[in-house]
Amino acid sequence: MTLDKLVPGQSGIIEKIDGQGALRRRLLDMGLTPNTLVRVRKVAPMGDPIELYLRSYVLTIRKDEASKITIKGVEK
Repeated sequence: MTLDKLVPGQSGIIEKIDGQGALRRRLLDMGLTPNTLVRVRKVAPMGDPIELYLRSYVLTIRKDEASKITIKGVEK
């Protein structure tokens, strides 16, 4: 499952980051690394962007970026 499929309140553990080059590096630099617990806090009214909570901070990313992040262990 990918991160963009989660609804607010759901959480999961990042399994891998797809993509290449600058986008992948940017996601990793923002703390979206494998084995990190991430929770979806909010989704904008039109569905983009997504607000996440991870590593004791809030991060907002676009839905197309979230689709490149594979997660496991989804729980409500």
